[in-house]
Amino acid sequence: MFDIDRWREIFESIRSNLLRTVLSGFTVALGLYIFIVLFGIGSGLKNAFTEGFTRDAANLISIFSGKTTIAYGGLQSDRQIILKNDDYELAVSSDSTKVENSTPRYTTSMTVKYGKESGSYQINGANPEEIIIEDRKLTEGRYLNSRDLSLKQNVAVIGRMVQRDLIKDGGAIGKDLDINGTFFKVIGVFSDDGGDFEERVITVPITTLQQMKKGSDTVSNIYITYDSKLSPDQAIKYGDQLQKELKAKNKVSPDDENAIIVRNNAKNMGDTIQFLFIITLIVGFIGMGTLLAGIIGISNIMVYIVKERTQEIGVRKAIGAKPSSIVGLIMQESVVITVISGIIGVALGVMSLALIGDSLEKYFIKDPSVGWGIIIMAFISLVISGLIAGFVPAYRASKIKPIEALRAE
Repeated sequence: MFDIDRWREIFESIRSNLLRTVLSGFTVALGLYIFIVLFGIGSGLKNAFTEGFTRDAANLISIFSGKTTIAYGGLQSDRQIILKNDDYELAVSSDSTKVENSTPRYTTSMTVKYGKESGSYQINGANPEEIIIEDRKLTEGRYLNSRDLSLKQNVAVIGRMVQRDLIKDGGAIGKDLDINGTFFKVIGVFSDDGGDFEERVITVPITTLQQMKKGSDTVSNIYITYDSKLSPDQAIKYGDQLQKELKAKNKVSPDDENAIIVRNNAKNMGDTIQFLFIITLIVGFIGMGTLLAGIIGISNIMVYIVKERTQEIGVRKAIGAKPSSIVGLIMQESVVITVISGIIGVALGVMSLALIGDSLEKYFIKDPSVGWGIIIMAFISLVISGLIAGFVPAYRASKIKPIEALRAE
């Protein structure tokens, strides 16, 4: 292994047969390059899909109301169900051990003015836990707190786009917004990965907004994040339980699917996991096929190389070289070519993914990358394959009698 003469002989063989070496190395490098790029793009697809699915809290249950479609309990169909504060209290107290965060939300649209600027914006009445459920990030100030709700304070947290549209210059904190004739002091500004639409929203204490609506206790939606330790099946059962209890309270038929609507992310989780598994399977299959093609390529080339060197092997045996020495020399040369070519393939693959970056985000490929663990495993697989590819023909050639090897063409 550390014989200087052998290493000189290997590099002399590589240098004198440059085309042969390049062809064998190209197969290895191309196999690893395609493998890394394919896996990276597959990873980018998973990243984009996962981000889109988990833009809000991943363990979210959303509750809405609609009209009844079935007459029930002496009440007619086509009855509008209106959620109220006590529906929210029922939902969060039904099994409080399963609740991580929750908020009722009352949503309306109002005219908002600041100085000479004005516009119509979505106004959400909510509690402080909305920031977690919506996965918002504060850029200035603070979010709502329990004191704002209990005292029905006229305070507002505005989206980044609201600040840009209305306030324009300077900080927003402490500014007074005229919301439908009532002044609200801005206490915070948030950003949202959902985009501009999600940032053209103003959140105020739900108690304050309900008071503005003549003391109404109406709730547009109820949002609950369940304990993330729950399995998808347990979370689905919890969501079904909430729907059943809310239907019973509002005298809705158990078979009515439109009056109380519960959207449970846990129901989508199974489809999401399956989709990601299929992507991984397809990319893995193509990647392994590419590696296999590289393995077959290097094997075929090594068979050709050994056949081409049959006379050389005969001369070596005639002057007393041992079969093990001949096999070791060819295998060592095979490993050198495989390792150098593999490093080139890895470097080009990683560089290509870095250059791609987020340029393919519009095609739902975000941050394509491959873990070094997978790269190292693929690299080792090719090196071992190179060893085997060199060993098999070299072993066969070492068994040929010198006189037969010298007669070979």
